[in-house]
Amino acid sequence: MKAIMYHYVRPDARDMPYFRYLSLDNFRRQLDHFEAEYGFLSQAAFQHALKTGAPQPGVVLTFDDAMSDHHDFVFPELAERGLWGIFYVPTGVYTGYGMLDVHRVHVLIGTFGGTRVLDALEPMVTPEMVPDERVAAFRSETYTLQDNDAATNRVKRILNYFIAYDHRRSVLDRLMTAFFGQSGPNAETFYMTAEHMDDMAKGGQVIGSHSVTHPVFSKLDRAAQADEIKASFTHLAPLMAQAPFKTFCYPYGGFHSFTADTEALLTEAGCAFSFNVEQRDIERSDLLDRPQALPRYDCNLFPHGTASMG
Repeated sequence: MKAIMYHYVRPDARDMPYFRYLSLDNFRRQLDHFEAEYGFLSQAAFQHALKTGAPQPGVVLTFDDAMSDHHDFVFPELAERGLWGIFYVPTGVYTGYGMLDVHRVHVLIGTFGGTRVLDALEPMVTPEMVPDERVAAFRSETYTLQDNDAATNRVKRILNYFIAYDHRRSVLDRLMTAFFGQSGPNAETFYMTAEHMDDMAKGGQVIGSHSVTHPVFSKLDRAAQADEIKASFTHLAPLMAQAPFKTFCYPYGGFHSFTADTEALLTEAGCAFSFNVEQRDIERSDLLDRPQALPRYDCNLFPHGTASMG
């Protein structure tokens, strides 16, 4: 049983020459490949696996971050093929937080390239902004599967992992103004709308939680983790009521990105299972012993999954 993770799926990104995404054509080719090689699990088969701990053969599709891509391009393709997927939503987008920091990083790098962004970023970062004793671990454990240049990896590590959250948003505000002025990307068009998600849920797709603000949970204390989980599930409750299970996936993913507290809090919240990022099949021991850290492959590890740029 394989779970596959997607983010951006679109026909092109001509306005962002350095932006990485899976082309819609390659997404279609990859679905054809999965159908031919493995088949797809029905919701009923997946539920049976969750309840019994017996993995079923086939693929489960998952999509992170509530991109408008998912409604505009992915949903019609799945509907045409009679397929379903799990769409993981960071709810801060819908409660006034604006564009999430992780996506502002993507847009900055995608538009201007890692080298230009790094040259602007490094003078803004002072030692007191990077207090985390886990910097060494984050440096070795992050972006190991992405084919980024060194400057891009450094920008992502500084902004997504190293800088304390007390400072990150203000640094990103300065970067966005420096590069975009007052004409930066619009969160209202970048993400799915609430109406889009309702249509998808009614159309057989599953909506899951991806936290509120997309933080690295291992950087938060237990109370802050609990707040992110509870607030996200509360906001999504009407959509989750239409789904056969309550589910979560970890922002960024990988064992470095969450803690034993995170898993315990998700179980306490009634979450049936959560997805980690770990490149292997889901096994019986995962379903029975650690359902809050199910492994999930990145789509780029399979044929037709190579990211396009620009």
